[in-house]
Amino acid sequence: MSTITSPDAAYTKALLRHFSDLRDGTHGEAVSRQDKEDLFRAAADLLEPYARQALNEVNEVLMLGQGTVESSGIGRSPDTGLIYSWTLGWAEQRAAGIPPITIHAYYGRGFHHPHLRGGTVKEWPLNVFTPEQAAQELPILRAIASAEIHNLVFLSDFTIVPSSKPGTTTSTR
Repeated sequence: MSTITSPDAAYTKALLRHFSDLRDGTHGEAVSRQDKEDLFRAAADLLEPYARQALNEVNEVLMLGQGTVESSGIGRSPDTGLIYSWTLGWAEQRAAGIPPITIHAYYGRGFHHPHLRGGTVKEWPLNVFTPEQAAQELPILRAIASAEIHNLVFLSDFTIVPSSKPGTTTSTR
């Protein structure tokens, strides 16, 4: 069994920044929609190499290098928000008439701040048979836990998270 990592773990800091934004009505230091869109553009550019890396890794191992990774660049979504997408397409996927593997950075028109999402993600495979394989699932488990608390906040509001309440001093940067 692994030990609990530092409370300064990147994924918990990201959640604290998220809940601070909700509490303070900001996104980073931005308040206006235009300033938040500018931050979104910068964030999407920062994510570009990592989104490509993730998709290229899948391409090399699972698609045997036969796929193509593409990015959309920043554009307007149907709701007039902003979207930046990265996709991995391959011959069998196209022949099956299904969408490519997709990662979206999305700032919907009615959103307080941007989000990441997949094209179809809901379930993760669980094929764990050894302690080493279980430990390797930690990044996925963190992603699931982060997505869960984010979605639970949508069902209520950010005040269900004790560390996000006004007057709480928790490092988010």
